[in-house]
Amino acid sequence: MYTEVMKWVSIAALLTTLVFWSSASPFQVELNLVVSAAAAVVILQAYQARNYRWATGFVVIVLLFNPLFPVFRLTGAVGLALVVLAIAPFAMSLIALKPLPMLSIPSITGRTPGSRSL
Repeated sequence: MYTEVMKWVSIAALLTTLVFWSSASPFQVELNLVVSAAAAVVILQAYQARNYRWATGFVVIVLLFNPLFPVFRLTGAVGLALVVLAIAPFAMSLIALKPLPMLSIPSITGRTPGSRSL
């Protein structure tokens, strides 16, 4: 559930950046932080699912949207292309990477076979 929310937040941030492209430059650090954090969460999900191709793809996204050392600026055609191209992996990962099912917690009042009473 958490990974799904992070993916949707990242998609929303990237789409908002596209809509307000002309005034998005002052918010580059915030966008980079959101996208790289969401990509890091997806890397963990892909690694747990043993889907290393997806993990490698999102490592590239983390490197591109690194908030400490930005690779690109939110101006010009290159920045616009990277923002547009970053939406697709998050959208595809919503379908391709399903979260692992959570295991149920055993009840303390349930009777287990072969147990002995105190």
